[in-house]
Amino acid sequence: MHWVNKMETPICDFVRKYKDSNPLRFHMPGHKGVSVLGIEQLDITEIQGADSLYEAEGIIAQSEANASSVFGCRTFYSTEGSSQCIRAMLYLVQLYAKQQGRKPLVAAGRNAHKTFLTAVGLLGMDVHWLYPQNTTGYLSCDLTPEELEEYLHNTADLPAAIYLTSPDYLGKITDVRSIAEVCHRHGVLLVVDNAHGAYLKFLPISLHPIDLGADLCCDSAHKTLPVLTGGAYLHLSQRMDALFGVQGKNALMLFGSTSPSYLILQSLDAANLRMKDYPAKLEKLIPVIDAFKLRLQQAGYWLYGSEVLKLTIDAKPRGYTGIQLADLLRQHNIEPEFADPDYMVLMFSAETSEETLEQLAQVLLQIPARVQIEDRCPHLVMGQQVLSVREAMLSNSEILPVEQCVGRVLAVPTVGCPPAVPILVCGERIDAPAIECFYYYGIDCCCVVKTP
Repeated sequence: MHWVNKMETPICDFVRKYKDSNPLRFHMPGHKGVSVLGIEQLDITEIQGADSLYEAEGIIAQSEANASSVFGCRTFYSTEGSSQCIRAMLYLVQLYAKQQGRKPLVAAGRNAHKTFLTAVGLLGMDVHWLYPQNTTGYLSCDLTPEELEEYLHNTADLPAAIYLTSPDYLGKITDVRSIAEVCHRHGVLLVVDNAHGAYLKFLPISLHPIDLGADLCCDSAHKTLPVLTGGAYLHLSQRMDALFGVQGKNALMLFGSTSPSYLILQSLDAANLRMKDYPAKLEKLIPVIDAFKLRLQQAGYWLYGSEVLKLTIDAKPRGYTGIQLADLLRQHNIEPEFADPDYMVLMFSAETSEETLEQLAQVLLQIPARVQIEDRCPHLVMGQQVLSVREAMLSNSEILPVEQCVGRVLAVPTVGCPPAVPILVCGERIDAPAIECFYYYGIDCCCVVKTP
């Protein structure tokens, strides 16, 4: 990693200078810098000298160049999270497919975020869903290089790209390096939703997807780095930069607001400088987290996943649901990231202190073990595709109770965020096993295609 020393935080510097000049603001936003929240004076729009996110030539271009030097690849900012980046990545995949004379087809792990679905629907792309043998729950997709090799060797229609989510919501990390090698042998792009793994770049040995061979990658900077919510990165490998680097901004602009948040841009800008210290901070924290997890395991907790900055507790072996464990933590003013009937997920970062880890440990270790709950999540549903994602998503629809949806076609996934991973996808027929999954995860209504 290399940090640019000149104007290391150009966006922050410009906005602070503007604020300190105490200007008369006859431009947007409407608060005019009058403080209610305490941040309004730093909240600006594309005034003279502030540059423009999608036509960046000044301070934003300089800041993105700094981010590119940090990540070692072409990096662009998003102020609308990884969702904007996912749509941009699929647009670039579509350009690649056209260049190669292929169908706009992408093969995706079934645990894709619902934004993936809306993107392929908007772009009119086709999807092949990948169902690895060892995957049971809807939040993981344990694709092996061997399974991918078999799929690419036998498929009648070679996809333009393989799309994977790594790390997944429960903290499992895919063997990106080996998967990338398989993809490239077949002339297929590897696209990775790395929303939960921006910090992987700063481990003692980088596990960032771009460093492991991915062609396109998005990071939600705000999930694991000191960045405001909504700050994200779109990364292009050297190969993709050479092919479509000029299109990166266009891809983001196609799906982005013309009023990007300058508060988020300042946060991304400031993070470039703060990342200097992140490798050392993580190197110091990781052994503490490892020791913390070992204490829990020795106390009888079952942990899931391999991601270092995520604690995923398999709750039922301890006699609780994930939801019950989360409620017990909330009684001690501890808020987890996510909980469902099986798991409770907590996320750490380099900003997590040893003291807060110890507080968490004391609470978890005081929760008594109970008789193991034997029931497990229903097996992953392999839906029958009746309509394309686009056809279903753009159809007239109606919302019905789940029990009235057997045989109907799903129009829009009914899933909250987190985790925003659909059980069924747009265009699939709802059958009895799907209904069982919906009930298990507390989904009581579905949006289905309206029949004449």
